Amino acid sequence: MKNFIQEQHKVDCIEAIKTLISYPSYLREDHQGKTPFGDDIQAVLEKTLTICENLGMKSFIDPKGYYGYADYGEGEESLAILCHLDVVPPGNLDSWDTNPFEAIEKNEALYGRGSQDDKGPAMAALYAFKAVVDSGATFNKRVRFIFGTDEETLWRCLDRYNKLEEPSTMGFTPDAEFPLTYAEKGLLQVKLHGPGDQELRVNCGKSLNIVPDEAAYQGPLNVTLENELKSLGYEYQLSDGQVIVKGKAVHSKDAPEGVNAITRLVTALSSSIKNETLAFITEKLKDDATGQTIFGKIKDDISGPLTVNLATLSIDDKESTIGLDLRIPVTADKEEIVKKLTASAAEYQLNYEEYDYLASLYVPKDSLLITTLLDIYREKTGDKSDPLTTGGATFARTMKNCVAFGAVFPDSEVTFHMPNEKMTLRDIYNAMDIYAEAVYRLACK
Repeated sequence: MKNFIQEQHKVDCIEAIKTLISYPSYLREDHQGKTPFGDDIQAVLEKTLTICENLGMKSFIDPKGYYGYADYGEGEESLAILCHLDVVPPGNLDSWDTNPFEAIEKNEALYGRGSQDDKGPAMAALYAFKAVVDSGATFNKRVRFIFGTDEETLWRCLDRYNKLEEPSTMGFTPDAEFPLTYAEKGLLQVKLHGPGDQELRVNCGKSLNIVPDEAAYQGPLNVTLENELKSLGYEYQLSDGQVIVKGKAVHSKDAPEGVNAITRLVTALSSSIKNETLAFITEKLKDDATGQTIFGKIKDDISGPLTVNLATLSIDDKESTIGLDLRIPVTADKEEIVKKLTASAAEYQLNYEEYDYLASLYVPKDSLLITTLLDIYREKTGDKSDPLTTGGATFARTMKNCVAFGAVFPDSEVTFHMPNEKMTLRDIYNAMDIYAEAVYRLACK
């Protein structure tokens, strides 16, 4: 194996990551500009393509601003490297030790929103590719870096890309964990709509793909709620007249590992108020992130159990809405799951709405793509771990013959979607080394 990565590639990569982190590129659909997801997302897309052009690539930006890509080389066959430039919102800024949109290098790590998901890995892959180019290697496939802008929400960027652009021969996305992910659960996001409540006002949760770590209430039940929270042993705080129930945020794919603040708030409220929406949560969802009361035990040997995250809850005088994020095992029947959820919700005057659905991904472990990438990882690290399955959804599932490949290592702290998100310099440099070898073996003679 060649040593492609030189010191200058590392320096340039870190500077590029810092530049991209400075853009608060989370979704703003209520913006006043002409871009689909907000001016900051548009700006970071344009900046990224400028970086690619400065590295000798040819870039293209969708006229409507949904996506961009940068190409290098010629040929009918192509290697796609799928990245995303949007991030989740920073959440409570008091939970951050630093400004989430000012990259800070400390403790041998780079801190900032997007450092690990996915601006850091994207630039690690990009500068790894540049290192291969600088080595003088001859390419026999075109390399295309595809930059999405809506990965954290509805994937409208790649939906449009796939309608307008040619498919690639093979690809990977640096947006998960090493050694490699060959199967991804189906992702189903739904909203359950019910009647409003003349007395109760609740508006909790910000994103469907995060277990909520805070859920606030303000109203005539403040004292009663506080006493009930104490009785239950649930953590909370008082702020500006609000009772804020605390939880633990994790990615929705790992919902059983989090502590759902909305579930805890509803449990405490339900002791003193009757409401069908609250009753559905306490009686059907309960404090069970596998949804067994509604669905029974759903699990397969490839990808594990079904998970359910109660991500958002809003109740006003006109309507109540529950937002759920489900991760479905690759062999499970999505329609049967929908049927059971619809019937269960109807018992509580709740109507089912499908908000988003992504089918599962499965690439056989003996495919050339997987065996090549897995060999590279094992040779570089000495780690002989088996390839992974996940409840997470990556851009890999938008294309055939594409998988998620890093950039988080098995011994790394996973911090994406969390306060104080970071990626260690060690992980960045080791990922660059692996990605350079991957580009070389998949796209060069």
